[in-house]
Amino acid sequence: MNSTLIFQEPTQAVVLGYAPMDDVHAEFADVIARAAACNDADFMSCLDEVIRHLRSHFEAEDAWMRASDFPPKDCHMQEHAAVLRSADEVCALPAERQVDVGRAFVRELADWFPGHADYLDSALAAWMCKRAHGGKPIVLHRREKSE
Repeated sequence: MNSTLIFQEPTQAVVLGYAPMDDVHAEFADVIARAAACNDADFMSCLDEVIRHLRSHFEAEDAWMRASDFPPKDCHMQEHAAVLRSADEVCALPAERQVDVGRAFVRELADWFPGHADYLDSALAAWMCKRAHGGKPIVLHRREKSE
């Protein structure tokens, strides 16, 4: 999966079957798409929106992991912390470098997210669904017809 898929079909790339997480992931895809598509004059406000979303997104997932005693929470939370450290490094750059480096950061987030969702978030979604509903989530995706 690549960042192009996230930008073109955000909800399909992030649906894991735990509705609160799926909502947060759809919002992530939306803010990333806006930041990737905006002009340079609007980029810093879009980057701020991305970083605000990352903090909120990761705080929610970290809270779910702590509250439910999710077994591999340390690894997952460390990855969230590493992404936030990278965001802080971008914000600490001189203003004239923030747009170019910020755009690279947004591209990297788009490339990083599918693997993070497939590996770490899917395990959390399954854990949360099992606790809430007694089973793993089932997610169906509509397959495009081949021409």
